[in-house]
Amino acid sequence: MLRPDLRERLYHVSEGDGITLFNPRSPNLAIANAPGRPVVWAIGGRLLHNYLLPRDCPRVTFYARPDSDPADVTRLMGQTAAQYVVAIESRWLAAVCATYLWLYEFSPAGFHLIDPGAGYYVRESAVAPISVRRVDDLLAELVSRDVELRVTPSLWPLRDAVLVSSLQFSFIRMRNAQPK
Repeated sequence: MLRPDLRERLYHVSEGDGITLFNPRSPNLAIANAPGRPVVWAIGGRLLHNYLLPRDCPRVTFYARPDSDPADVTRLMGQTAAQYVVAIESRWLAAVCATYLWLYEFSPAGFHLIDPGAGYYVRESAVAPISVRRVDDLLAELVSRDVELRVTPSLWPLRDAVLVSSLQFSFIRMRNAQPK
């Protein structure tokens, strides 16, 4: 496991408020590099935008790595000035506009980076947040973070194209996406 960058802010995003202590939970083994033991999960601030959506909202997220093929970057990101792309299905747009979230911030002490590309950090012991902030306007929060939000009837064609590319990606809650 990699040590956290002590300058990066770590967060847990929730639709619930009032959480005063985060206890380790069994991992979702569908996540690459997930530890086989209970942990507290956090997301690094650099990729926080991937989670600024309703929890169950399916999404395709991606960005260019330094070693990404320029042809892939041009094909999938060439028309955007944003560094990151987050795509959702059209049917989720109303929920995105109606949902508010709480951002619980953690001290990086005790966390370990398990996936640099996805920004996942874990900690094996309970932790209290050092601050909490409510986000009322998810769209405004996303666009303030160098993100292009794409809204499409189906995520599957984009997911399939990104999957075979050299871009860094995360496919989140795809079980909730429209059927292929």
